[in-house]
Amino acid sequence: MTDLDPDLAAEIDRIEAAGVPEWHQLSVASARRVEDEVFAASDARDVAFVRDLSFAGPAGDVPVRVYRDDPYPESPAPVVVFYHGGGWTLGTLDSIGGVCRELAARADCVVVSVDYRLAPEHPFPAAHDDADAALQWVVDNADSFGGDPERVAVAGTSAGGNLAASVALRARETDGPELAHQALLYPMTDRDTSRDSYDEHGDGPLLTRADVEWFWDNYCRSPVDAANPYASVLRARDHGDLPTATVVTAGHDPLRDEGAAYADALADDGTPVDHQHYPSMAHGFLSLTDDVGVADDAMDAVAARLRDALA
Repeated sequence: MTDLDPDLAAEIDRIEAAGVPEWHQLSVASARRVEDEVFAASDARDVAFVRDLSFAGPAGDVPVRVYRDDPYPESPAPVVVFYHGGGWTLGTLDSIGGVCRELAARADCVVVSVDYRLAPEHPFPAAHDDADAALQWVVDNADSFGGDPERVAVAGTSAGGNLAASVALRARETDGPELAHQALLYPMTDRDTSRDSYDEHGDGPLLTRADVEWFWDNYCRSPVDAANPYASVLRARDHGDLPTATVVTAGHDPLRDEGAAYADALADDGTPVDHQHYPSMAHGFLSLTDDVGVADDAMDAVAARLRDALA
């Protein structure tokens, strides 16, 4: 097994020194507060344009934040609809802002970050429904913020990667928007936590088996929900005729094997996929591009795939 990258190990030590318990050991309210305080980027990259908006979703307004690094675009730019992680339980527009700013700048695109409803107050399929509604809203309104509705991708980290995959599946099933790409960054793809990566890295760092099981229990009201292919996307009847994909996995991540399994499922059913695996990284590493060289390179690689797919 590849050792943990030393730069990443130093960042993990810093995070742990800040007194962050495992998520499942906290109340939902406390976990949300800690996640936002620790992971909201205070020194994120400046981009030329940031605007908070909202639209009428399935059960009330859904906030979104639009990022663009070209203040006066001469032509419409491609759009990435982005879903934050946090196990469908945690996460805000602020906590994922650093990643969105990096993608907007590096991929030369408009990024629309979606603040979907969170569990357990709003269990499955609330987050999925908001994510799907956001995609449709972006396609219908892209020209109002300099975006091209003909060049749209979805992306997300962890549970947000799950949402990106699930809306791509739903678009295929319902003749929804035609997507150019899906970027699934260490995604949650299946309720099953018995894979080898859980045995190897179930105690972390940054994410544990108990955390993942807590997130799934918050999100899904029953085993029936957990088996739904819009929740456990790996269980979809097939993974063909979907947008081209980038799947990023990390060697020290309990989600490693289910992310790899999803990349394999896409490839086996004929969907072109680029599986980018980083053996020395842990869950959430793309939020640490300022301090971890491998994470910085990985962000460049994701942005390059998005640029190519959206060209």
